[in-house]
Amino acid sequence: MLALDIQNLNKNYGHFQLKNVSFQLEKGYIMGFIGANGAGKTTTIKSIMNMIQLDSGDVRILGKRMAEHELELKQEIGCAFGGIDFYTRSKIGKLTGVIKRFYKHWDDDAYYSYLKRFKLDENKKIAELSTGMRVKYNLAIALSHGAKLLILDEPTSGLDPVARDDLLDIFRSLVTGGEISILFSTHITSDLEKCADYITFIENGQIIKSADKEDFMASYRLLSGKESELDQVKEKLISYKVNSFGFTGLIRAVDLNPAFGIRAATPSLEEIMVYSAKKEESYV
Repeated sequence: MLALDIQNLNKNYGHFQLKNVSFQLEKGYIMGFIGANGAGKTTTIKSIMNMIQLDSGDVRILGKRMAEHELELKQEIGCAFGGIDFYTRSKIGKLTGVIKRFYKHWDDDAYYSYLKRFKLDENKKIAELSTGMRVKYNLAIALSHGAKLLILDEPTSGLDPVARDDLLDIFRSLVTGGEISILFSTHITSDLEKCADYITFIENGQIIKSADKEDFMASYRLLSGKESELDQVKEKLISYKVNSFGFTGLIRAVDLNPAFGIRAATPSLEEIMVYSAKKEESYV
């Protein structure tokens, strides 16, 4: 069964549009959702959660249409949008007492285990928490009511490397049984290289590619060569940079002719994002 099935989402804000956004996530896997600021990640996530009114399109979660089964499905979703910006004068314990009543399958044992793991003090006020600690609290809530699908917007933002690595371990353990699935957006692409099974890349409101992580990365090549070699591939490059040593540029693997003999390597997710965002022809 598909945990998430997104078909042809469209939303026109005038200055920005989601255009036929479609992708799928199978149960028991982690999907990283990447793209530059303003590319449409948060708008897509809010569309999935039925937080904005779409012009057209369909969202199915665990086989059911979100538009028809919203209340039921939101019991199955753990959603976190980074920090907590409401009831900031309330203590963690008091705020949790309000939130937990909305969930039929709230698990106090799970909640307190995450508080302990994240080193959160229930007597602290939200306003007293650092950005990273707010993220951890939001995640503790999202992970404590038996959710089958976690939808997380920048969940590792504000966390130090040790805390981020711990969180990635939690993600990997959650999907091991095959029942829980995770969609999360992040700018920290190295996190996705460690734990994601699939990558979905959005740019200017459109899905550029959604694929298995290894296939996604292998579908691009990062070229490095002398400036004199640039003319051989310039027209095929997504973008490139020129410096005193020559040039580096991103190309789709299908567009690369091995006969050119230019040095090619598999790029990182960050390099794919950076070069895809830069459509100018050169950076000296």
